[in-house]
Amino acid sequence: MARALVLVDIQNDFCEGGSMGVTGGGSVAARSAQRVLADRSGPEPTHREYAAIVVTADWHHDPGDHWATDGDPNFSTTWPVHCAAGTTGADFHPSLLPALDHVDEIFRKGMTDAAYSGFEGVAAGDGHTGLTRWLEQRGVTDLDIGGIATDYCVRATVLDALGAGFSVRLLTDTIAGVATETTEAALAELTAAGVELAAPE
Repeated sequence: MARALVLVDIQNDFCEGGSMGVTGGGSVAARSAQRVLADRSGPEPTHREYAAIVVTADWHHDPGDHWATDGDPNFSTTWPVHCAAGTTGADFHPSLLPALDHVDEIFRKGMTDAAYSGFEGVAAGDGHTGLTRWLEQRGVTDLDIGGIATDYCVRATVLDALGAGFSVRLLTDTIAGVATETTEAALAELTAAGVELAAPE
């Protein structure tokens, strides 16, 4: 058994001040960095909890109707312009930056579509390997997942992880949702699906 850490979309546009800023996004970035650095700070790789650490990122070139460019977004299927590839909004939050040297791969998603789940992304390193294959190649069976937003991209990533056969712990101190009602519904759905909610230590 090997465990990996998957951090979902901790980008400027999804944190406070971004075009789709979620309250608590900056705190998620800081806690995520702390988790990564704590795991990778030891001198012996055998003492690490995580066999791999990956991050996902919205990386939109032309996602079609996902961006509400000709009217008001409905905040359900259409959204303000966000995470345009190569922009500051698509960059990872500054609080996460100290951890990026210890991240094994970045998975970019949504170049030409909505792509909520990190499992829809491809490895930035080669431009084609999907997250499921990448994890399986490293013998990963269990995932810890955190990131933004609980009720959208984190939810979709967790459900796809379960569908791919991974066991999942959701890091409840390392997530932030768009709205209370949809976040509570997402957590109830994920718990019913067999996800373990891992409370802060």
